[in-house]
Amino acid sequence: MGYVHSDGRTNGSLSDQLPTAVKILIAGGFGVGKTTMVGAVSETKPLRTEELLTEEGVSIDDLDGVEGKTTTTVAMDFGRITINETLVLYLFGTPGQDRFWFVWDELSLGALGAVVLADTRRLADCFPSIDYFEKHGTPFIVAVNCFDGARQYQLAEVQQALSLDPDVPVLLCDARSRESGKNVLIAVIEHAMRSQRMERENRSG
Repeated sequence: MGYVHSDGRTNGSLSDQLPTAVKILIAGGFGVGKTTMVGAVSETKPLRTEELLTEEGVSIDDLDGVEGKTTTTVAMDFGRITINETLVLYLFGTPGQDRFWFVWDELSLGALGAVVLADTRRLADCFPSIDYFEKHGTPFIVAVNCFDGARQYQLAEVQQALSLDPDVPVLLCDARSRESGKNVLIAVIEHAMRSQRMERENRSG
Protein backbone atom coordinates (compact mmCIF):
# COMPACT_ATOMS: atom_id res chain seq x y z
CA MET A 1 0.00 0.00 0.00
CA GLY A 2 1.42 3.40 -0.91
CA TYR A 3 1.34 6.45 1.33
CA VAL A 4 1.44 10.21 0.89
CA HIS A 5 4.20 12.10 2.65
CA SER A 6 3.73 15.59 4.07
CA ASP A 7 5.64 17.08 1.13
CA GLY A 8 3.34 15.38 -1.36
CA ARG A 9 5.77 12.58 -2.29
CA THR A 10 4.52 9.02 -2.37
CA ASN A 11 6.07 5.66 -1.71
CA GLY A 12 4.72 2.34 -2.86
CA SER A 13 2.20 2.34 -5.69
CA LEU A 14 -0.20 5.08 -4.65
CA SER A 15 -1.31 5.59 -8.23
CA ASP A 16 -2.49 1.97 -8.21
CA GLN A 17 -4.41 2.49 -4.97
CA LEU A 18 -6.16 5.79 -5.60
CA PRO A 19 -7.90 7.31 -8.59
CA THR A 20 -6.35 10.42 -10.08
CA ALA A 21 -9.24 12.56 -8.84
CA VAL A 22 -10.36 12.17 -5.23
CA LYS A 23 -13.35 13.78 -3.53
CA ILE A 24 -12.92 15.03 0.05
CA LEU A 25 -15.58 16.65 2.23
CA ILE A 26 -14.84 19.53 4.60
CA ALA A 27 -17.49 19.49 7.32
CA GLY A 28 -18.19 20.88 10.77
CA GLY A 29 -20.39 23.31 12.61
CA PHE A 30 -21.54 26.78 11.66
CA GLY A 31 -18.64 29.28 11.50
CA VAL A 32 -15.91 26.70 12.11
CA GLY A 33 -13.80 27.69 9.08
CA LYS A 34 -14.87 25.37 6.25
CA THR A 35 -15.11 28.14 3.64
CA THR A 36 -11.81 29.58 4.87
CA MET A 37 -9.99 26.25 4.54
CA VAL A 38 -11.30 25.51 1.05
CA GLY A 39 -10.33 29.01 -0.07
CA ALA A 40 -6.87 28.78 1.52
CA VAL A 41 -5.83 25.51 -0.12
CA SER A 42 -7.58 25.74 -3.49
CA GLU A 43 -5.30 26.38 -6.45
CA THR A 44 -8.27 27.71 -8.41
CA LYS A 45 -10.72 30.40 -7.45
CA PRO A 46 -13.09 28.55 -5.10
CA LEU A 47 -16.77 28.30 -5.82
CA ARG A 48 -18.72 29.71 -2.90
CA THR A 49 -22.43 29.82 -2.19
CA GLU A 50 -22.37 32.31 0.66
CA GLU A 51 -25.27 34.57 1.47
CA LEU A 52 -25.58 37.38 3.97
CA LEU A 53 -27.12 36.42 7.27
CA THR A 54 -30.59 37.90 7.60
CA GLU A 55 -32.49 38.81 10.73
CA GLU A 56 -34.58 35.68 10.18
CA GLY A 57 -31.46 33.53 9.97
CA VAL A 58 -29.94 35.10 13.07
CA SER A 59 -33.00 34.03 15.01
CA ILE A 60 -32.38 30.41 13.91
CA ASP A 61 -28.57 30.10 13.82
CA ASP A 62 -26.53 29.95 17.01
CA LEU A 63 -23.98 32.78 16.77
CA ASP A 64 -22.53 32.22 20.23
CA GLY A 65 -18.76 32.46 19.81
CA VAL A 66 -18.96 33.67 16.19
CA GLU A 67 -20.83 36.93 16.68
CA GLY A 68 -18.81 38.64 13.95
CA LYS A 69 -19.92 36.23 11.24
CA THR A 70 -22.03 37.95 8.58
CA THR A 71 -22.37 35.28 5.86
CA THR A 72 -23.30 31.62 5.66
CA THR A 73 -22.83 28.81 3.12
CA VAL A 74 -26.20 27.74 1.75
CA ALA A 75 -25.14 24.90 -0.59
CA MET A 76 -21.41 24.14 -0.71
CA ASP A 77 -17.89 25.43 -1.18
CA PHE A 78 -15.79 23.86 -3.93
CA GLY A 79 -12.07 23.95 -4.58
CA ARG A 80 -9.24 21.90 -6.06
CA ILE A 81 -5.69 21.15 -5.01
CA THR A 82 -3.01 19.07 -6.75
CA ILE A 83 -1.07 17.01 -4.20
CA ASN A 84 1.38 15.51 -6.71
CA GLU A 85 1.54 14.42 -10.34
CA THR A 86 -0.84 11.51 -9.75
CA LEU A 87 -3.33 12.92 -7.23
CA VAL A 88 -5.81 15.81 -7.45
CA LEU A 89 -8.26 16.50 -4.64
CA TYR A 90 -11.69 18.00 -5.20
CA LEU A 91 -12.89 19.65 -2.03
CA PHE A 92 -16.52 20.08 -1.09
CA GLY A 93 -17.31 22.22 1.94
CA THR A 94 -20.66 21.34 3.49
CA PRO A 95 -23.17 23.82 4.94
CA GLY A 96 -23.12 23.90 8.72
CA GLN A 97 -26.72 24.64 9.66
CA ASP A 98 -29.37 22.00 10.19
CA ARG A 99 -31.74 23.55 7.65
CA PHE A 100 -29.29 22.90 4.80
CA TRP A 101 -28.59 19.25 5.66
CA PHE A 102 -30.71 18.02 2.78
CA VAL A 103 -27.72 18.62 0.45
CA TRP A 104 -25.34 16.40 2.45
CA ASP A 105 -26.37 13.11 0.83
CA GLU A 106 -25.64 14.52 -2.63
CA LEU A 107 -22.33 16.06 -1.59
CA SER A 108 -21.11 12.89 0.11
CA LEU A 109 -21.64 10.59 -2.89
CA GLY A 110 -18.30 9.14 -3.95
CA ALA A 111 -16.25 10.85 -1.23
CA LEU A 112 -13.08 9.03 -0.19
CA GLY A 113 -13.07 10.68 3.23
CA ALA A 114 -13.94 13.75 5.25
CA VAL A 115 -12.41 16.38 7.50
CA VAL A 116 -14.48 17.47 10.48
CA LEU A 117 -13.31 20.92 11.53
CA ALA A 118 -13.67 21.64 15.24
CA ASP A 119 -13.79 24.85 17.26
CA THR A 120 -12.98 24.29 20.94
CA ARG A 121 -15.37 27.12 21.85
CA ARG A 122 -18.24 25.17 20.26
CA LEU A 123 -16.99 21.60 20.36
CA ALA A 124 -20.47 20.05 20.51
CA ASP A 125 -21.14 21.43 17.01
CA CYS A 126 -18.97 18.57 15.68
CA PHE A 127 -21.38 15.85 16.77
CA PRO A 128 -23.82 16.04 13.82
CA SER A 129 -20.97 15.70 11.29
CA ILE A 130 -19.32 12.89 13.25
CA ASP A 131 -22.63 11.05 13.59
CA TYR A 132 -23.31 11.43 9.86
CA PHE A 133 -19.94 10.02 8.75
CA GLU A 134 -20.03 7.18 11.30
CA LYS A 135 -23.52 6.25 10.13
CA HIS A 136 -22.50 6.24 6.46
CA GLY A 137 -19.15 4.55 7.00
CA THR A 138 -17.13 7.47 5.64
CA PRO A 139 -13.56 7.62 7.01
CA PHE A 140 -12.95 10.96 8.70
CA ILE A 141 -10.45 12.84 10.81
CA VAL A 142 -11.00 15.74 13.21
CA ALA A 143 -8.97 18.92 12.69
CA VAL A 144 -9.09 21.45 15.53
CA ASN A 145 -9.02 24.94 14.04
CA CYS A 146 -6.83 27.09 16.28
CA PHE A 147 -8.87 30.28 16.62
CA ASP A 148 -7.17 33.25 18.24
CA GLY A 149 -8.10 33.45 21.91
CA ALA A 150 -9.74 30.01 22.05
CA ARG A 151 -8.71 27.62 24.78
CA GLN A 152 -6.22 25.09 23.49
CA TYR A 153 -7.08 21.54 24.57
CA GLN A 154 -4.82 18.52 24.44
CA LEU A 155 -5.71 16.37 21.44
CA ALA A 156 -6.47 13.45 23.75
CA GLU A 157 -9.01 15.69 25.54
CA VAL A 158 -10.72 16.47 22.25
CA GLN A 159 -10.79 12.78 21.31
CA GLN A 160 -12.40 11.93 24.63
CA ALA A 161 -14.86 14.84 24.58
CA LEU A 162 -16.11 13.81 21.13
CA SER A 163 -16.25 10.08 22.06
CA LEU A 164 -14.14 9.20 19.03
CA ASP A 165 -12.83 5.75 18.27
CA PRO A 166 -9.11 5.54 19.09
CA ASP A 167 -8.23 5.07 15.41
CA VAL A 168 -9.80 8.41 14.37
CA PRO A 169 -6.93 10.92 13.99
CA VAL A 170 -7.21 14.29 15.74
CA LEU A 171 -4.83 17.10 14.80
CA LEU A 172 -4.41 20.84 15.08
CA CYS A 173 -4.70 23.14 12.09
CA ASP A 174 -4.97 26.74 10.97
CA ALA A 175 -7.73 26.94 8.37
CA ARG A 176 -6.20 30.17 7.04
CA SER A 177 -2.91 28.48 6.13
CA ARG A 178 -2.50 26.65 2.83
CA GLU A 179 0.31 24.48 4.20
CA SER A 180 -1.65 23.56 7.32
CA GLY A 181 -4.74 22.75 5.26
CA LYS A 182 -2.68 20.61 2.86
CA ASN A 183 -1.29 18.60 5.79
CA VAL A 184 -4.84 17.99 7.02
CA LEU A 185 -5.89 16.74 3.57
CA ILE A 186 -2.92 14.39 3.35
CA ALA A 187 -3.82 13.06 6.82
CA VAL A 188 -7.38 12.24 5.76
CA ILE A 189 -6.16 10.46 2.62
CA GLU A 190 -3.76 8.34 4.66
CA HIS A 191 -6.52 7.54 7.17
CA ALA A 192 -8.98 6.61 4.43
CA MET A 193 -6.41 4.32 2.80
CA ARG A 194 -5.71 2.58 6.12
CA SER A 195 -9.45 2.18 6.70
CA GLN A 196 -9.94 0.63 3.26
CA ARG A 197 -7.01 -1.75 3.81
CA MET A 198 -8.37 -2.86 7.19
CA GLU A 199 -11.82 -3.40 5.69
CA ARG A 200 -10.36 -5.59 2.94
CA GLU A 201 -8.33 -7.58 5.46
CA ASN A 202 -11.39 -8.10 7.66
CA ARG A 203 -13.42 -9.34 4.70
CA SER A 204 -10.68 -11.70 3.55
CA GLY A 205 -10.02 -12.93 7.10
